[in-house]
Amino acid sequence: MSYIPRLKTKYREEVVSKLKEQFGYKTVMQVPKLVKICVNQGVGSATQDKKLVDNAVNEMTTYTGQKAVPTKATKSISNFKLREFMPIGARVTLRDRMMYEFLDRLITVALPRVRDFKGINDKSFDGRGNYSLGIKEQIIFPEIDIDKVNKITGLDITFVTTAKTDAEAYALLKELGLPFKNIKN
Repeated sequence: MSYIPRLKTKYREEVVSKLKEQFGYKTVMQVPKLVKICVNQGVGSATQDKKLVDNAVNEMTTYTGQKAVPTKATKSISNFKLREFMPIGARVTLRDRMMYEFLDRLITVALPRVRDFKGINDKSFDGRGNYSLGIKEQIIFPEIDIDKVNKITGLDITFVTTAKTDAEAYALLKELGLPFKNIKN
């Protein structure tokens, strides 16, 4: 028997039945699920120092558990000293087992390390059931050695779901354990 991540088991055993009851789905196949997590990190000063992109790729590979790829500029902008096809960031797309492992580490370890953390904003849904989250410092991940970090940069995390509406996606992510802010307080 192969290893199954904790959140994947939780989704199958608890989340599906709760969402099916909450939204009145007729079959299990109608219940929304998490398809992929896209992690993207832009390195603004990569035009001056080429090694910053390599460092970003190595760091992202470390904390996601999957090989990151450098992103390249699509057009030249002379004011930013940017040339077409110049590497300016890093990205990785996580699916299935790696996705659930990263989500578990994000919820239980990384987000609680954010200074003055009171929960994530619930206003960042796109209208089609996807959620985006911005993180200001990549050093919240315990896999990164702070002494070896050259430059502290932020990153974007996008959760792509099969939900049709934002309410369904919010319920799915809330049940999976994402710590949304409590607006009522």
